Amino acid sequence: MSSARILVVDDEADIRDLLCEILAEEGYEVEAAANAAEAREACARQRPDLVLLDIWMPDTDGITLLREWSQRQQLDFQVVMLSGHGTVETAVEATRLGAFDFVEKPLSIAKLLRTVERALESGRRQRLAQRTLLPQLVVPVGRSRLMQQLREDLARVAAHDAPVLLVGEPGTGREAFARYLHSLGPGAGGPFVALVCASLDADNAAARLRGAVQDGVTQPGAWEQAAGGTLFLNGLEDLPAEVQRVLLAGLEEGRLRHPGGAGGTAPALRCIASVQPGHEGGDGGLRRDLLAHLDVVTIRVPPLRDYAEDVPDLLRHYVDRLADEGGLPLRRFSVAAQNRLRNYPWPGNVRELRNLVQRVLIMGGPEEISLAEVEQQLATQRAPDEPLVKQDLLALPLREAREHFERAYLLQQLQLCNGKVGQLPRRVGMERTHLYRKLRALGIDFRQISED
Repeated sequence: MSSARILVVDDEADIRDLLCEILAEEGYEVEAAANAAEAREACARQRPDLVLLDIWMPDTDGITLLREWSQRQQLDFQVVMLSGHGTVETAVEATRLGAFDFVEKPLSIAKLLRTVERALESGRRQRLAQRTLLPQLVVPVGRSRLMQQLREDLARVAAHDAPVLLVGEPGTGREAFARYLHSLGPGAGGPFVALVCASLDADNAAARLRGAVQDGVTQPGAWEQAAGGTLFLNGLEDLPAEVQRVLLAGLEEGRLRHPGGAGGTAPALRCIASVQPGHEGGDGGLRRDLLAHLDVVTIRVPPLRDYAEDVPDLLRHYVDRLADEGGLPLRRFSVAAQNRLRNYPWPGNVRELRNLVQRVLIMGGPEEISLAEVEQQLATQRAPDEPLVKQDLLALPLREAREHFERAYLLQQLQLCNGKVGQLPRRVGMERTHLYRKLRALGIDFRQISED
């Protein structure tokens, strides 16, 4: 049975140490904070299951901190208040703000442990009820500043029906963000129709987009199916030229005619499209006039490595979701495993994280997922041309990781110098002779690179 995580917040060192020792002996994972600032940092770093919170602290009192968590909707854990001279009014206010219980000092250890057990059990029941009642669509997970800003941007854009272009790497959850944007807009009650652009070709594009007439019966295309809601075009860079022409004609006319039909429809809908970075400017064969229709507002969906502090929350989210939806066993990532995954580069982004969670749940094992189990699941080898930022150097021994980094770093710096090795010493801050010796030691033939 894995242990719950408890945060002890008290400005008195003796009480902090005593509580940590007692709770650790009971098998809990315990962390201590001497004030509100340390408590905020601890909760941001890793969400606790329970906080034992002293009311009277010098910088920010416990009631104020509790109110802050409640108002910011960050109170996704149980709180038990501790006080040596509390009042009825204080206890009532703490309960109103979401505290589970109120324990007076001097502490009765037996009573405190019973309260801790009841609070943790209450938290487990609440999480189970929330998971059972949650709809398929949930708010994008993450408490990092980057994710908060992204949710704020989506909320602002959702109020308008202007076309939106989502720019992000594969696996970043572009469709999930498109669905979230749809859910916030005026057409939230309408349909959400997703089309994978790679599935469209010159033979089927007209029927898939405009619809078709078969035996006198009109089969609506995606344009009409999305009427009153949202049409999501996933992966514009995969659209063949002929399909781009068909789509552009419909956008410019405001309607997509049925093949062979004299009339057409002009349904009200929001159009959201996604594209990989580097294609949003019309590069890679995408028509600029098509992008002009779809790129009124651009939202950049960040890769997971840019908000790695949210990895523990994402792991917890997918464990709960896969356990509920797929009947998989409910397991828990250890602190060491979570820290390892926070430092993993996630080249496949959120999709790769979800797949990893699914694998470890399918394989089964102890309730706590260990660091060793995570290491077994992580890919330790990447393609030689994998961008340096996506390489998992933590999976390698120190010497090999250093050589791997230096080689990838110098090769990519050479590319930025257009293969002109004479520019490299100044760029990397190394003396020329030493740099050439380093290149040879790493097996980098800079003469061949220059010729290429």
